Amino acid sequence: MMRTVKQVARASGVSVRALHHYHHIGLLTPEVGENGYRYYGPAEMLRLQHILFYRELGLPLSEIARILDDPGFDTRAALLDLRRRIEEEIIQRRDLAQTIDRTLASLDDGRAVEDHCLFHGVTARKQAQWEAEIVARFGDAGDTMIRASKANLRALPPARLLEFKAEIDAIHADLVTLIEAGATPSSNAVQALIGRHHNWVCRSWQPDAAAYAALGRMYATHTDFRSMYDALHPRMAAFMERAMAVHADTVLRRSPE
Repeated sequence: MMRTVKQVARASGVSVRALHHYHHIGLLTPEVGENGYRYYGPAEMLRLQHILFYRELGLPLSEIARILDDPGFDTRAALLDLRRRIEEEIIQRRDLAQTIDRTLASLDDGRAVEDHCLFHGVTARKQAQWEAEIVARFGDAGDTMIRASKANLRALPPARLLEFKAEIDAIHADLVTLIEAGATPSSNAVQALIGRHHNWVCRSWQPDAAAYAALGRMYATHTDFRSMYDALHPRMAAFMERAMAVHADTVLRRSPE
C-alpha cells in the first residue's frame, strides 16, 4: 500500500515539513508520481520507523543516514541493536526516577543530599554531552552559564530547591492549560507566563535576548528537551520555542542594557 505524505504524517506523528526535509537530504526518499505527489511504500515506512527510533536515542540525522545507508545494513540486526539500546535507556530512566525519589525523601525530611546521590542515573557521558552541546550553541557564554548554574544550584538550601522545582512545574502546567485553551504564543497570558519562566531561568544564569531565544530553539530541537516538553503536551516544545522568541524580541531586546 502506497501512502501520501499527509497519510504518513498522520500515521507516524512526523510533520509534513520534517518528511519533506528527510526527502531533501536523502534520508527518506519516496516515489514521486507524475502528479508530483510523494508516495511511501512499506520499505519507506520501515525506514522511517528506524529513523524515528534512532532519533529517540539522540542520534543526529547524519549518523542515522550513515547507519541506514551502510551496504552491510541488516534490518533484523538493526532492530535487535535498537532493542538493546532502548533497554539500556529504560534502565537509566528507572535509575533517574529512583534518584528523584531519594532526593525528594531527603528534602522532605530536611536531610542534606550527598553529592554522589544527586546525579545517580545521569551518566558522566550524558552530562558531558549536554554541556558540550550548550557550549557549542552559546560559546564562551554557554560555558559561563554552566558554571554559574551549577554554583547557584549548589548554594540553594533543600527547601529552596523544592521551591525552585515547584515553580517550573507550575509554569509548565499553566502553559499546558493555555495551549489547550487555544492561546497563541504571543498572547498576553502566555507572555506573562514566559516572563515568569525567564525569571526562573535567571535564578541560574542571565541570558540576554539572543541566548534566551536560542534556549527556546534548543527546547524544540534537542532530543532530550523536546521529549521532556512534548511529554507534557504534544505541541509544548514548539510552543515554548515560539513564545520565548516573542518574549526575547518584544521584552528582552527593549530592556536597558
